[in-house]
Amino acid sequence: MNTNKNVDKLFELKNTILTRYDNLSKRLQQVARYLLDNSNNVAMETATSIAEKLKIPPSTLIRFANEFGFSGFNELKQIFRQHYIESTSSYTERARLLRSTHEGIPEDPEEILKISSTVNIQALNQLQSNISNEQLLSAINLLKNAENIYIIGVRRSFSLAIYTNYALRHLGLKSHLIDGLGGMYKEEFNLCTNKDVLISISYASYAEEVLDIIDYGVTVGVKQICITDSQVSPLVAFSDVNFIIKEALLNGFKSQIASMSLIQTLIISLALDIAKTDVT
Repeated sequence: MNTNKNVDKLFELKNTILTRYDNLSKRLQQVARYLLDNSNNVAMETATSIAEKLKIPPSTLIRFANEFGFSGFNELKQIFRQHYIESTSSYTERARLLRSTHEGIPEDPEEILKISSTVNIQALNQLQSNISNEQLLSAINLLKNAENIYIIGVRRSFSLAIYTNYALRHLGLKSHLIDGLGGMYKEEFNLCTNKDVLISISYASYAEEVLDIIDYGVTVGVKQICITDSQVSPLVAFSDVNFIIKEALLNGFKSQIASMSLIQTLIISLALDIAKTDVT
């Protein structure tokens, strides 16, 4: 069973390896290069086969893992394996991979529901700990003062973007979903000004379409709110307010409940703020 403690940390791990690469021994640099360049192979190969391919003793892989805070190479490899499973677009194929690489996977629907509820509760509790009132108030202030609000989220994040646009429009705000119809992402955003706000939603691996829109927003001076999954996410660098969400993960399937809870919090708080202003 995977929980939110096992969320995909491959981006963070690779970033750490790159940062410390020059200070590693030549033998450990050899391992580092292989891990950085062959993510999918690392996910599915055994430690023995990797060691043979690199012509190094298996103990070197253990030493490399220890260098980065892991108890052994198999623990480090789980990060690559989890990322590989999550990046498989076919859910059926994802389930096959899980069966081939994990033991004790629950298959009874009632048991899956029970575990899913548990890990989502853990993710929601973590959300409360990670998001401050100051962040929420800053985002609400940006949204209520924006002339226009643009929202982008693609693939798995698209449903969150659609709901955000739907809810903001029901508040009477000028909200625009950047859906890229016909590939016209930038064209849908090219009338933005520095009086507008961009909400971007993306998780590892981060969508190029979202990153392109963020970059364009920087050149115009648009205020930016991002919802993402890591402090080293490329969305964070240019955001005025960033929300780091650690979603629940069950057997390679990532939830959206924590992200939706955050978005609903912003919408409800914004609605109350607007109502208060109207009364006064």
